[in-house]
Amino acid sequence: MTGPGTDLFTGGGDTGRLMAELNWARTPLGPVTGWPQSLRAAVRTVLSSRYPMLLLWGESFSQLYNDAYSALIGDKHPAALGDDVRVTLAEGWDVLAPLIEQATATGVASWVPALRLLLERAGYREEAYFSVSHAPVRDDDGRSVGILTVCSEVTEQVVGERRLRLLRDLSVLGDGRTVDVHATGARLTDAIEGHPLDVPFTAIYLRDGTALRRVACTGGDKGYARALPDTVELAEPGSAADAWGLADAARGRATAVPDVAHRLPLPGGPWGDPVRTALALPLPAGGEDQPLGVLLAGVSPSRGLDEAYRSFYQLLAQQIAVALRNAQEYEQERRRVEALAELDRVKTDFFANVSHEFRTPLTLILGPLADALTDATAPLPAVQRERVETSWRNATRLLTLVNSLLTFSSLEAGRARSDARVVDLAALTAELAGVFRAAVERAGLTLEVVCPPLPRPVALDPVNWERIVTNLLSNALKYTFIGSIRVALESDDEEVRLTVADTGIGIAEADLPKLFERFHRVRGARARSHEGTGIGLALACELARLEGGTVRVTSSVGVGSTFTVALPWSAAGRTAGTEPSPAGRGDAARATVEEAMGWLTEPGGDPTEPGDVSGPGMDELAGARILIADDNSDMRAYLSRLLTGQGWRVRAVTDGRQALDEVHRDPPDLVLTDVMMPVLDGFDLVRRLRADPATRGLPVLVLSARAGGQASVEGLNLGADDYLVKPFAAAELIARVRAGIRRARSHPTGDVTVSAADATPTRPDPVTAVAPPRPVAPGRDAPALAQAPTDRSGLGDILDVDWTYPSAPTSAAAMRRDVRLTLDDLDVDPDVLEDLLLAGSEAMNNAVEHAQRPSRPEVRVRLQVGGGLIRISVRDFGTWRDRRPAMDRGRGALLMNAYGDVRLVSTAEGTTVTIERRWTDPA
Repeated sequence: MTGPGTDLFTGGGDTGRLMAELNWARTPLGPVTGWPQSLRAAVRTVLSSRYPMLLLWGESFSQLYNDAYSALIGDKHPAALGDDVRVTLAEGWDVLAPLIEQATATGVASWVPALRLLLERAGYREEAYFSVSHAPVRDDDGRSVGILTVCSEVTEQVVGERRLRLLRDLSVLGDGRTVDVHATGARLTDAIEGHPLDVPFTAIYLRDGTALRRVACTGGDKGYARALPDTVELAEPGSAADAWGLADAARGRATAVPDVAHRLPLPGGPWGDPVRTALALPLPAGGEDQPLGVLLAGVSPSRGLDEAYRSFYQLLAQQIAVALRNAQEYEQERRRVEALAELDRVKTDFFANVSHEFRTPLTLILGPLADALTDATAPLPAVQRERVETSWRNATRLLTLVNSLLTFSSLEAGRARSDARVVDLAALTAELAGVFRAAVERAGLTLEVVCPPLPRPVALDPVNWERIVTNLLSNALKYTFIGSIRVALESDDEEVRLTVADTGIGIAEADLPKLFERFHRVRGARARSHEGTGIGLALACELARLEGGTVRVTSSVGVGSTFTVALPWSAAGRTAGTEPSPAGRGDAARATVEEAMGWLTEPGGDPTEPGDVSGPGMDELAGARILIADDNSDMRAYLSRLLTGQGWRVRAVTDGRQALDEVHRDPPDLVLTDVMMPVLDGFDLVRRLRADPATRGLPVLVLSARAGGQASVEGLNLGADDYLVKPFAAAELIARVRAGIRRARSHPTGDVTVSAADATPTRPDPVTAVAPPRPVAPGRDAPALAQAPTDRSGLGDILDVDWTYPSAPTSAAAMRRDVRLTLDDLDVDPDVLEDLLLAGSEAMNNAVEHAQRPSRPEVRVRLQVGGGLIRISVRDFGTWRDRRPAMDRGRGALLMNAYGDVRLVSTAEGTTVTIERRWTDPA
């Protein structure tokens, strides 16, 4: 309805047009024409503003507002125009009334930056926040007759900041540094429980195989958990899981859960309204396809589930998932650490137990050996004395290793203790260093000992100190080749310092941080010997720590190293025991020096001539030349004595470099080399020999303490002819040396002569013997290869070659290699070749397994090609033995007959199996 004065509302937008059409005569304000000038002025101000403004006029608080304000009251507009604000905002009047009354009574405007109001503007009881100012409005007479309200809604800002605080709290709590996942879940739900306005309740479920298990829940003291399932089987979720949307969320689909109030009576929001909706959200599992679990979270009844609210819940689920993943990873890492610690403890206990068990047999070895060496009533002959002295030295070395392992295991287990005694540290140190003087001077070095008396007594364990000094001096001697070693003891007001300085090879800066780690070795470092356990420096460091001190090192490559043991006076002045020092002082140092003397023993320059033959008479191998390369002097002496006893000439060197030089200067018939040697190790020696055409066919037998298939395969792949693991039987070694020399002499150039011009295959490298054969009596020739039956015309015209292998299970692999390489240049059908190799392997295995009491522990293989046929003959030298059913794999004869024409001839001297195939596949 319009009338006179409606031009007052012109320019007031939509709300102005509605106000112009309103019949104001029906309101407490009366017709517009009767409005006072002050009211008209206020209305113009409100309508012209683009900021939300509300004018309340008169005792009835009649409402006049603009377009901006109409958006704040939602569906209460336009009915609110001219109506009493106490009716329109009845749900929030208890908050607004005091502010309006105060402004009216005092005439002073008020300002509230974030006033929370309950509004019912969108169909539910909404939590809203406003920044509000109430200012009194006066009439034409100057009386306060109204209130001008200027406001702006800050709901999104207030709620958003509140939600960010929750996410921040969760990120702080989700660092994973808790005992386990359940504890992390409890911490997360505790943090969420402090924000009930946004998240009325939560439950966290984690995947456990094919099930979901609840690990945490808010409101536990209120009994919320009783309404939620503890476990959900995903294969058969059940009605409860479906009702809460858990199964769908576990598949990765966020699900809204209605009718929550019927299943879980739960108040929510600022005014305790019942929670009606929840969300079941998948917890992302990082890179995995399946979610980590499910977050079940209630939705506030006072906030609409709009896009912003849903985004908040997605962030909440991600934050919880990150925290739980961190907790899982932390728990897994903790379990790994605990498992490693337990494994380390078990290993340490094992070392301790085994080392203890070693001591009894070592006592029974060393005691009789010492008795034999010192028995004046029954002196040993010179040869036997040398053997017993070798046994005694190495048994003593083994005892030293056992003692070191025992000490180290005690330190690792925390059971080691320091049995402190008051000692003259200067005299003790000088005495221990003096034990090394002969070894140092024998190495061509100078030993300088500077240990002046200390100003006060020192209390420490003399046994631990002996081990510290011994390990440091042994290390210096091992890696110093020219110059000097200096041992000095000094002190100041703070500490006592022992320094062991050398002019050795030095240590690269990159290796210094790991130098005191157990079993650490500097790769490629030049040393007098590669023997040792790798725990010497680690043991010295731990023992120094046990005494209350530290060990540090400075080093420069090519200049030398300086190790410093610092012992504070506070540790050196502790209370000492009164019992006498244990006996055996200096024993560890003397044992170490005895071992070091072995590094310094240079082999003689001339070959060791053959001695008296210890076995049967001389054979065709008499005078064979053997080159031994080993850095252990006792092992060199033992091997030399053993091999010269077979009538062979032996030359011994200490490392691979010297061996290489000797091979080029005076080529031997066979090289016998250790693996772990200084300067050039055994594998590098084999590699260089095989790379040189002049030495490619030289037989090489590798000796090593490195047991296991990987070590042997590495050596054989490099071209070694045989690999023998220490300890070994003397007869076994002699048999392998004899077989290696014979193979080399049977094909001195490494080539096979063939009679056909159209096929010239290359003879492969000398056969590889992998596993230990039985001893072969020296000087006894092998029987001739039995003639294969039905020899066809021309067979062998193209190729005729044979090999001898030890009677060992792994010889089949060597046979396959040799046959394959020999036939490599012939145009043999690949399928035929593979069939022959398979059948030949079975024949070789049968020869090894069936031969009983062989006259020779070997198997001979003959390969013949000609007349369009290929024949492989496999012969053993034992009587036939049927295998027990448990041993028989039941496929050997089947495979041989399936892949070739097989014949078997058995005599008193052995059995020969022949396998024939056409050169090309007839198919």
